[in-house]
Amino acid sequence: MAIQEMSVGELQAALDAHQLLTVLDVRPAAQRAEWAIPDSRHVDAYDELWRGETASLCRTAEALPRDRPVVAVCAMGRTSLIAAQVLQQLGFSAYSLTGGMTAWSDAWNTAEAVLPPTGGPDAVAVVQVRRTGKGCLSYLIGSAGEAIVIDPSVAPDVYLQLARDRGWRIVKVLETHVHADHVSRARALAEQAGAELLLPPQQRVQYAFRPIADGDRLTFGAATVRALQTPGHTTESMCYLVNDQALFTGDTLFLQSVGRPDLVAPGDEPARRARMLFHSLKDTLASLPGSLLVFPCHTSEPIAFDGVVHAAPLERILAGLPLLALDEGPFVEAVLGRIPPTPPNHVQIVKINEGKASMPPDLRPLEAGANRCAVSR
Repeated sequence: MAIQEMSVGELQAALDAHQLLTVLDVRPAAQRAEWAIPDSRHVDAYDELWRGETASLCRTAEALPRDRPVVAVCAMGRTSLIAAQVLQQLGFSAYSLTGGMTAWSDAWNTAEAVLPPTGGPDAVAVVQVRRTGKGCLSYLIGSAGEAIVIDPSVAPDVYLQLARDRGWRIVKVLETHVHADHVSRARALAEQAGAELLLPPQQRVQYAFRPIADGDRLTFGAATVRALQTPGHTTESMCYLVNDQALFTGDTLFLQSVGRPDLVAPGDEPARRARMLFHSLKDTLASLPGSLLVFPCHTSEPIAFDGVVHAAPLERILAGLPLLALDEGPFVEAVLGRIPPTPPNHVQIVKINEGKASMPPDLRPLEAGANRCAVSR
């Protein structure tokens, strides 16, 4: 019996269309704990399957619905071939996800919001492009036929097509900082769109861009963007305030945590940047209107194909972060004590994003893995 395979694009389309299927993750529990496909089920069958044993998989299969396909998933798409064969023998319509979770790193979905929610002729539309396999959140923001993109992390064609579908022309591409967990698509997107590339002022990158400094304002369509310097996660980190209604916070502030301060400089730099982060949060962001809707650049959770925007009012986020009730010293100590393992390959990714190393033809092995830009809660 031939083993059927399903590509990442096919699985992404099926989940986006809410088709009935079961995604069954057969990786070890430790791998699944921080990086998984939304709404997938799990059986720790990896070692057993390679020993030729099927008891755990068969027990799990007894509880699976038989009226829908099962897509087996592992890290690289090899163990899942064995699992799919076993499931076929048990009578399921079973597939193996080609390339496994490494390939799933490229998967994405979208959710949309309108600012203000009541709409109107001056409303700004926000398309949140969620790289569900990596936890990256980027934004296509449109107004009066023009659009900007903030922190692009998937293929440029995705943003270009989303813009075309809405009758928008991408005129500016912005980065909140030099990223360490994924290769930025900003340069490629700006080039393909004929758009202006803007980054916070710094001496790190070795390619042409327009610097956007603290307090600078720019326009697109009928909308305005104001830059707010918020160092901490990196020294150049910037947030962007759109129409005084939405705050795009990069890796400075997440919905349930704050950015880690240790991914670039060695030695005592993390403590110095943790102090910067404290003042960016307490002095800059906490002084803004609490009604602002916060759109972060990352999430540590798998992003469901539910169309629900990952965002929250600033006042709710600030009130829900115990770290922000601390004074500077205890805050720095707490942040430094909650730093998770570094993102895989982050040194090489930073070099690429700084223009100091060439981009490999296949980014998936470089970028695969969970998002680790936030301090642990």
